[in-house]
Amino acid sequence: MSGPAEHVPAAPASRTAVERDAVLWWHGGWAAALLVSGAALSAFLGLAREPALAILAGIAPALAAFGLMLRDGPRERAALLALWAVAAVAACVLTGGITGPLAAWCLAPVAAATLLGGASLLAEAAAVGLLAAALAAVAQIAGATGPQPTPGAAFWLAITSMTTTAVGLGAGLLLSRRAVLRARAVDAAGQQALAALLTEQPHLVLVLAADGQVEAAFGQAPDRIDPDQLRARGLLAIAHAPDRPGLQAALRRAELDGEGRAGFSPADALHHHAILDVRRAADGRLVGVLRDAGLEHAREASLEQARQDAEALNAGKSRFLANMSHELRTPLNAIMGFSDIMRSRMFGELPGKYVEYAELIHESGRHLLDLINDVLDMSKIEAARYELAREVFDAREPVSAALRLMRLQADEAGVQLRGMLPGAPLEVDADRRALKQIVLNLVSNALKFTPKGGSVTVSGQAVEGMLEITVADTGVGIPPEDVERLGRPYEQAGGADQKARGTGLGLSLVRAFAELHGGDMGIESRLGEGTAVMVRLPVLAAQAGGRASTGNVIAFNPQR
Repeated sequence: MSGPAEHVPAAPASRTAVERDAVLWWHGGWAAALLVSGAALSAFLGLAREPALAILAGIAPALAAFGLMLRDGPRERAALLALWAVAAVAACVLTGGITGPLAAWCLAPVAAATLLGGASLLAEAAAVGLLAAALAAVAQIAGATGPQPTPGAAFWLAITSMTTTAVGLGAGLLLSRRAVLRARAVDAAGQQALAALLTEQPHLVLVLAADGQVEAAFGQAPDRIDPDQLRARGLLAIAHAPDRPGLQAALRRAELDGEGRAGFSPADALHHHAILDVRRAADGRLVGVLRDAGLEHAREASLEQARQDAEALNAGKSRFLANMSHELRTPLNAIMGFSDIMRSRMFGELPGKYVEYAELIHESGRHLLDLINDVLDMSKIEAARYELAREVFDAREPVSAALRLMRLQADEAGVQLRGMLPGAPLEVDADRRALKQIVLNLVSNALKFTPKGGSVTVSGQAVEGMLEITVADTGVGIPPEDVERLGRPYEQAGGADQKARGTGLGLSLVRAFAELHGGDMGIESRLGEGTAVMVRLPVLAAQAGGRASTGNVIAFNPQR
């Protein structure tokens, strides 16, 4: 029965969010104050067009802040400070220049800087404010300013500018102070949360000096290692003396190369073992993780045991298939033998229907025997019980024999089957049956995917000290995603009718036979154009090496 769910407190706002909120509150207050003041002055004094535009200029940077702070960064804050300076110049120019009633707004950049950048930006803000005042004075001297407001309007405008600037400066300092305090609280909360996580994690995290002294430690210490002794004496002092050079080397590697690792036993518990992984942090300090080696060894032992169990299960499956396939072949050979006697009418004539049935039984038995042989071979290979019967022979013989066996199937499919073999003997040291099986499987697979009227070409040659056998067809081709799968046991490509004609072991057996000989298999295919499968085997006898030789063409044409 599960216990009650623990209450997880909400994470505090980040430091950046706290500062951004203060900036927006200040600009919102500035805009509201000017809107109220402007509305009041317009209602009671009937402000002229220029003073009204000046007040709107003072509101513009405050409204722009809500857009710029969406992407709060150094560029956005500098742009906002520049907008305050431009607004101050515009307000002064519209109301008579530097001697006008809104000259106090030249200090608005300083008031905004108390929040936008704190002390680091105040000097720049003061320079920007002086520049704004100088521009307003130059405009007044040049006669490019608007008319002075009426005495009553000028008085109230001056009161508005000085009040908003003073209150803005004070509010900025107050909000900035509160933001700093809240940001510190956020930092403290984050540090406490991080310290709690580090303390509760299962390993011991260390901040180390180059000599192994421990500057800070968080988490659970490995068994038989005292954290207090570790902090007081240092990592090297608590380690067994013969293990100390390895620890020193790991610290040196971390300091120079970025990371290091070493194992050691505590000096007072030599039957225990711990592992230190250490790396250099961005600030140059060394940060290490100390854990119990016994846990790691237990985990590795568990994984190794699981791997051995999986291999044992797989080997057992392969042995079972091998034994079952072997037992099936005995009665199947009898079925094929008796059906062969019946279809050859050895003991007299049979009714026509029985002869047809005998043909079907023999054909089905041959197909089943081929499948069982494939399963038997693959099971032996997977169980590491398949042994090559190597001998020296002419490689053209098993290739030609395979072509003769496949001729009838090619004729029935309406596919031209031809072989291209060298005229001179091609001596190899290999397993004759395996080589023949490679060609049979590749040709059978090619015929399955080649439509009527197409062709399948088998070539064998010596290339750069290797026997290279290639079976190329003009069939439908194989999709790229299927090419990656083919060659694995029981994987098939093509449609359902094509998959129904085999077990998916043909190409996997070819690959397995090639690898048993120390070679490999490659597949190249294009949809609608055909497929070529190449098998390269390092089996050439000493006298058969060298470049590919020009060969005669042995053609098997279904039309002849």
